[in-house]
Amino acid sequence: QVQVVESGGGLVQPGGSLRLSCIVSISVFSIKPMFWYRQAPGKQRELVATITSDGSPNYVDSVKGRFTISRDNAKNTVYLTIDSLKPEDTAVYHCNTYSPRGGLYNWGQGTQVTVSS
Repeated sequence: QVQVVESGGGLVQPGGSLRLSCIVSISVFSIKPMFWYRQAPGKQRELVATITSDGSPNYVDSVKGRFTISRDNAKNTVYLTIDSLKPEDTAVYHCNTYSPRGGLYNWGQGTQVTVSS
């Protein structure tokens, strides 16, 4: 049973920073692209950052310059550093990757990020 476990969220003031972590319990983590999604209240889940197996990042335009995705293959962990947090970044953040059966793995519980003064 593959486990996807996100952590690192919390309540942060606007302008603050957070580093989110996600551990994915698969043996082939190092060859998988990894994705960070977020789901704000009342909205659909959206893809915000991607990192390829060789470490190349890509971001949705709305987060470029503030979000940094990285990975540590030795720890089966992908990170998302968020700087200059804004209230509109408030969401549950999830990571995921492709399942060998097609699509993505089952979603973990995510980690809540709340940006408020």
